[in-house]
Amino acid sequence: MSSATPAGADRHSTPSTGKFFAGVGRAFAGALLFALPMLMTMEMWWLGFTLEPWRIVVMLLAMLPLLMGLSRFGGFRRTDRFRDDLADVLVAIMVAAVASTVVLFLFAVATIDMPPREIVGKIAIQMFPASIGAMLARSQMGETSESDREESEPSYLGELFLMGVGALYLSLNIAPTEEIVLIALKMSVWHEVSLLGLSLVLMHGLVYSVGFKGGTIRGDRSFIEVFARFTCVGYVVVALVSLGVLWIFAQTGESSLQEVLSTVIVMSFPGAIGAAAARLVL
Repeated sequence: MSSATPAGADRHSTPSTGKFFAGVGRAFAGALLFALPMLMTMEMWWLGFTLEPWRIVVMLLAMLPLLMGLSRFGGFRRTDRFRDDLADVLVAIMVAAVASTVVLFLFAVATIDMPPREIVGKIAIQMFPASIGAMLARSQMGETSESDREESEPSYLGELFLMGVGALYLSLNIAPTEEIVLIALKMSVWHEVSLLGLSLVLMHGLVYSVGFKGGTIRGDRSFIEVFARFTCVGYVVVALVSLGVLWIFAQTGESSLQEVLSTVIVMSFPGAIGAAAARLVL
């Protein structure tokens, strides 16, 4: 009789332990899936040792509330309490740090004879996208049921938050590159206005007009209401995300207000598509 209790405890604890390790495994896969393009981008390697340390610190601090929000709306396990969200954030950061370190050393982008500041900088830069991928692993790769998705349906602010995450996903891939600035310099005002309009059309159409799963207009909302509250406001969120990423990566520099605005419009084009995709997927 005395041995029955531990055995019963083992039967209850084993599935929980298995789920935890499965979640960590998905987190590693999500970190690689999300961050691999940036892990193989030369501009991201340069930023690791050319970017001012305080910018990297700001980026890592901004990462914490972002991951907390993702844990609530799309983390790699269901959470209902703050401490559970915090635990998921810490696991995502740990996974991102390990995955980024291993890949950078395997690619010989980071080597043991480099200065510690350069190694830490390269890893820290990559931890930002990798941690987002790790946190999104549950919604993208996990066994999320339809009931889970319905129960975790985000509020209006939550939907705007997810749009920002989607915009961030594509923006991080192109923000460090020089091409984004070059395109902005080549464009005229009419090019910029046309691109802004196309961004709005695609952002709205991909979610609400072409019949993708998750993109139906709920209730008795009119086209004008949906376009104003979700598409237009969502585009503002996308533009702010684009501006923030450009600033963190020192892409605004000494540019004039017009040049910065042009670059934001260019960045917001892929950002708007990423925001629309986030509304459908996350």
